[in-house]
Formats: sequence, structure tokens, C-alpha cells
Amino acid sequence: MNLRFEAPNGVWAYWRCGGTEDISRVSDLGVGGLFLSTSIPQAVGVKAQLDFLVQEGTIRVEAEVRHLIPSNGLGLKFTAISDQDGPNLVALLNRIRGLPHPVRPN
Repeated sequence: MNLRFEAPNGVWAYWRCGGTEDISRVSDLGVGGLFLSTSIPQAVGVKAQLDFLVQEGTIRVEAEVRHLIPSNGLGLKFTAISDQDGPNLVALLNRIRGLPHPVRPN
């Protein structure tokens, strides 16, 4: 089971999915995926590309929509990340894990 950590308000991502492009807040994040706050619906199974807008540096991931909560957001599972961007994702996870936010199971 992958743990997800509540992301602080400063974690945002530029995303492209199903012909849509937008910038949204990341609500929670873990090694295997994230929940993106958006009112723009996407179909389960659709591929997405994300670029995190964070202080840790470049983090680009490919993901797949795993679930949708209408008017709330998208649950995405990571499917690929480059060897170059992986350490930056680890640094981001370490930063948000150090904050006093509750942990919840994925």
C-alpha cells in the first residue's frame, strides 16, 4: 500500500489530459500518484502528463486517470518518470512529509 501525504497549498501542477491543459493544486501526493483538485472531468483510463510547479526543480511525470470525483478532482496513478526527475520527486515528498499533515492510505 502506498501512502499519500496531504500537500500544502504551494504544490501545483501544469497538466495535459484528453485535449485539456490547466494548472491545478495537488491535494495529496505519494510515490505512486496524486489527487489533482480540478472541476474539469476526465475519463478513467485517459493518459495525462504533469509538470510540477515546485521549488524542488523539474518534475515531469506521465500518469493515468484512475478515478474521478465530479467537481472535486482526479486521482492519477504515475506510469512513468525520468531518472533525472525522480530525485526531485523524492525531495518534494520528503518536504511535504516533514510538514505536520495527516497521512492517509492510498
